[in-house]
Amino acid sequence: MLVVKLELWVCLEEVIRRDWLFKLVGKETFPVGNTDTKATIHIEAVTGFSYEYTLEINGKSLKTFLDNRSKISKTWVLKLDDADYRIVLEKDTMDVWCNGQKMETTGEFTENGTETHFAVGNRECCIKATTSGRKRNGIVHSLLVDGIRIEEAIE
Repeated sequence: MLVVKLELWVCLEEVIRRDWLFKLVGKETFPVGNTDTKATIHIEAVTGFSYEYTLEINGKSLKTFLDNRSKISKTWVLKLDDADYRIVLEKDTMDVWCNGQKMETTGEFTENGTETHFAVGNRECCIKATTSGRKRNGIVHSLLVDGIRIEEAIE
């Protein structure tokens, strides 16, 4: 009897574990993160014992999902005090997320735009939203941690 195991891990957390009997192809759908986001992994036989895997997020290819996501959010990845952090700004709501947890924030208007303040551990963080001065570029969002600018993640 042939048993095939599927284990899928996202951010160091097991999200699927399946034992299949003879079922080497198909699809599995699973939740991602603390939102209503659904991912589907498609497993297709190519030739012999070769398989092709594709990933869809909310019914879109991974590339399309990431392209759309980059238009509505900004992401920064950084290490603070030997811990890894992913900070995400949702531009439409100005919600700030850190490692999947919605952060408590305080917003204020300044002469140059807005500032959204929050803390990560004992670090003071601020996302500044300023105009680029060019209509095509729109608003520029910058993350500062303890006053030091952090580069945006390239995904």
